[in-house]
Amino acid sequence: MEINNKYMKAAIKEAQKAYEKLEIPVGAVIVKDGKIIARAHNIKEIKKDTTKHAEIIAIQKASKKLQNWRLNECDMYVTLEPCAMCAGAIINARINKVYIGTLDEKTGACGSVLNLLEDYKFNHQVKVEYGIMQKECENILKRFFKELRKIKK
Repeated sequence: MEINNKYMKAAIKEAQKAYEKLEIPVGAVIVKDGKIIARAHNIKEIKKDTTKHAEIIAIQKASKKLQNWRLNECDMYVTLEPCAMCAGAIINARINKVYIGTLDEKTGACGSVLNLLEDYKFNHQVKVEYGIMQKECENILKRFFKELRKIKK
């Protein structure tokens, strides 16, 4: 569990970077052989691009580093449950396992609204574990949206 916390702390650091840019604070890291090979955070608002989610960017960086789109020996740590787009990318990249900080009851596609990773018979099955540093992952999101509501008043 302590090793999982180490990697989720790195994902939370990425989420904090998004927070500071007024992006929804989601961070992701990809780990291979005990080393972080990719780090990313949401930049959807800055880039005006709906695909600039932390998970997608992390997959792109890991693929570039490994010179391979197959990431089947890699695990992903992400602060918020991936949406359908990101869950699809995770499956297609053949990520081995996804560790999720907190669930997304509105758009989560890894157990909340639906579970693309485990409920369907795709060509690749992704293992998933929930609740890694859940309170910390929830808190950054709650703090962000509370501050955002103040800004928008």
